Amino acid sequence: MRRFSLLILIAILTIPALRAQVIYSEPAFATAEDAITVYFDATQGNAGLANCNCDVYLHTGVITNLSSSNSDWKYVPTTWGVANAAWRMTPVAGQPNLYRYTFSPSLRAYYGVPASETILKQAFVFRNGNGSLSGREANGGDIFLDIYQGGAGFLALLQSPSSSALVVPDGNAIPVRVATNEEASISVFDNGLLLVEETTSLLEYDLVASGPGSYHLVEIIADNGETEQTFSFEYVVPLDLSPVNPPTELEPGISFAGGKLGLSLYAPGKQNVFVLGSFNDWRPGVDYQMTPSPDGHWWIEIEGLDPEGPHTFQYLVDGSIRVADPYSTIVLDRANDPWIPAQVYPNLPAFPAAAQGRVTLIDPSAAEYTWQSSGFERPDRMDLVIYELLLRDFLARHDYATLIDTLDYLIRLGVNAIELMPVNEFEGNISWGYNPSFHMALDKYYGPIKEMKRFVDECHQRGIAVILDVVYNHAFDQSPLAQLYWDGANKRPAPNNPWLNPTPRHPFNVGHDFNHQSAATRQFFKRVMRYWLEEFRIDGFRFDLSKGFTQTNNPNDVGAWGAYDASRIAIIKDYVDAAWAASSGAYMILEHFADWNEEKELAEYGQGMMTWNNMNHNFRNAVRGAGASLEGTSYTTRGWINAPYALVSYMESHDEERLMYEALNFGLSSGGYNVRNFETALARIEAASLLFYTVPGPKMLWQFGELGYDFPINYCENGTINNDCRTGPKPIRWDYYENEARRRLYDVTSALTYLKQNYDIFKGTSFLVDMNQPIKKIRLFRSGLQIAAVANLGLSAGQATQVFLSTGTWHELFTGQTVEVTSTGQAVNLQPGEYRLYANQPIDLPITDTREQLRPGAFSLSLAPNPTDGPVLLSYVLPYATEVMVEIFNLQGQRLHIQPVGRQLTGWHGVEIDRPLPPGAYVAKLTAGQLVEAKTFIVR
Repeated sequence: MRRFSLLILIAILTIPALRAQVIYSEPAFATAEDAITVYFDATQGNAGLANCNCDVYLHTGVITNLSSSNSDWKYVPTTWGVANAAWRMTPVAGQPNLYRYTFSPSLRAYYGVPASETILKQAFVFRNGNGSLSGREANGGDIFLDIYQGGAGFLALLQSPSSSALVVPDGNAIPVRVATNEEASISVFDNGLLLVEETTSLLEYDLVASGPGSYHLVEIIADNGETEQTFSFEYVVPLDLSPVNPPTELEPGISFAGGKLGLSLYAPGKQNVFVLGSFNDWRPGVDYQMTPSPDGHWWIEIEGLDPEGPHTFQYLVDGSIRVADPYSTIVLDRANDPWIPAQVYPNLPAFPAAAQGRVTLIDPSAAEYTWQSSGFERPDRMDLVIYELLLRDFLARHDYATLIDTLDYLIRLGVNAIELMPVNEFEGNISWGYNPSFHMALDKYYGPIKEMKRFVDECHQRGIAVILDVVYNHAFDQSPLAQLYWDGANKRPAPNNPWLNPTPRHPFNVGHDFNHQSAATRQFFKRVMRYWLEEFRIDGFRFDLSKGFTQTNNPNDVGAWGAYDASRIAIIKDYVDAAWAASSGAYMILEHFADWNEEKELAEYGQGMMTWNNMNHNFRNAVRGAGASLEGTSYTTRGWINAPYALVSYMESHDEERLMYEALNFGLSSGGYNVRNFETALARIEAASLLFYTVPGPKMLWQFGELGYDFPINYCENGTINNDCRTGPKPIRWDYYENEARRRLYDVTSALTYLKQNYDIFKGTSFLVDMNQPIKKIRLFRSGLQIAAVANLGLSAGQATQVFLSTGTWHELFTGQTVEVTSTGQAVNLQPGEYRLYANQPIDLPITDTREQLRPGAFSLSLAPNPTDGPVLLSYVLPYATEVMVEIFNLQGQRLHIQPVGRQLTGWHGVEIDRPLPPGAYVAKLTAGQLVEAKTFIVR
């Protein structure tokens, strides 16, 4: 029997194609007429389903002699994203990440391929139930299994073990399985020593590991007398190490300085932990076996590394669990990284070929940044106008560099805080971010660490705070905190998991519920918060699902879950104390929705927390004309006099339906007044915005809400509406800003946020709200200044009484008009959707480069097209509701056309003039009440 020299053999065996296969079959060389069982190793290929702890489904078809290419699948019996039990694969007992599926009675019969057609390959993509995770080839392509046609020459496959790097305790067996398509001599060598040699077409041999601390290269040669096929794998027998305390300066996670890498992983009860990385060719060896400590940590210090990096590594725990460090700040992901555009994350390192799942990247240069801002003072909580945004659906490039370019737009709007939906590493790329896998790593889909820091820096230089939406209630399957202690039979965290509950302790849980009474969980999140506050200088957190931070067991009782919970209060206080210790005054915002007494206690604790105040349902009903009280916008309805800063009210959020969609699709009507009219709907949102922003307290708006975004929350990319699309991508509509009617809403919002942030009257406690009836009003008074906001959100005209707090001259701030008030009972007539903002002193609203201040005689009148050879559209903005008329004159002053338009409401309008006119110059005159504006246009 011919033998290669060991040097040549090792070189050959490092070729990736000769390593473990993504899929293999029984029989190993099946024909179309065979029943066949296919095995899928989730750790191979792109490893997109490695340690997914999920049901795995196949998506399959065949490539036949009639296929035009490998992408031309035929006879596809499965549907993507459907969790059909008939397509679910069976986990192989005792072999994590290995799944099987049987095609019977034959391959041809299963797919329904006619006898006249030749099956060349089976085609696969494997997935979880909804298709959000998938197993593919390493390059992201489809997986193929060749169907044996006969006459292919000598073939051999190494079917077991599936991993090329093993840690095996002394005396344990490693099942070796080698298949050939004809009888051959199959030999197995361990460090050059022949263990077995048989002439067969299927070798099954249990290799017994031996020699603690020793490294083994196992070589396999299949020889039919003419051709040899070679394979290899490596294993190490771990040392039995006694517990030793780590150096005092080594904290959990990663430290790297001067070429010295310190690692500490909390994994109590494990038998051994090895470090695999770029610095040891991803091979297990006792030099990289971590030392246990008495308190359950495993630690190691590795010296002599390039101090500039980069370096990559992951842990191999008990010989079978491969995870990145839970405290990673950058994570590489073979399955998802290839889909990140180079312009978003330039020079993204390639995923190591020998690694699996996700790996930790250490790159000192990635975090280097010279801060330009200093002395930034966070806006007062009473002044806050928070803009909540999802980078994916806000900008086509979805990166921090482009977000910086939009800051001027947000500043003109009056935004002084930006709340980013979760930007830490989450599963996949296309997500809201509430499926976290690494809580301390920045997700690369939005850009690198340097650009995130530059974004925060730019915000601070412009007076804008940055708030992170963080998800500390749960983790998803790819989190190492889940994978390290996992109950595979029940697909949930194991009972001994130090961080996660096996089953959730409250309703509405997603992912895997954290045990916040565990010291391990507390330590983890305190470190994570400190990292974001200190490393990125962010200004606070919005805690997603903070009501879930409890071990009080109410898995199915929503009412009991929301009841006062002293243990939950203690947990949250402990967390915010740690955050304030790292960054005094940081905003702590809770998505809580629990007992008001509990929220009040949290609001008044320490430096003061804030809570989300969901007013979406009420504002939606009010805008569409169904009637609703808006008094809950004010903290006074809860009696929170000592915490006026506490309620972060919002009309829309990422998780609520859009007002404009609601108005256009479910708006009511009365007589000739119809809320579903585009202009009418926008005017009603303007009126609602007046009531919203003039109530003292912090406010939040959802992206594009200032432009009347009207795609529903459940909008699908194919144009349908389905709850399954709730977190899917939504259209990015910056073109809305070019629409005058929508820009009017932007301008009104901008004016209101200007007043809120520049006049102390909006910070005080001296105000009255009366917002139960269709005609709603807010009255504020402080140091002689009095302001009254009034709006009719009914469907018919009415009178507002008791609007004014004193007699005298009052100024309507949007129109510039004045009104003489002779009695505080003096009525204000309002058409439906009409609103007024009065002050007893003149206040000038700001004029920006994007908005002409509304005043008598100025309608922002425009004509298009101009010149025209057909109809011409007059666009204008009315400062108040009134009768409108359009007239056309020639340059000699002769009136050629008169068009009564009728009564129109406040806001943007368009009127088309379709009267044939000979070529020449003309004047269009718009009359609205006592106000007139004219513009010239040309007919070609």
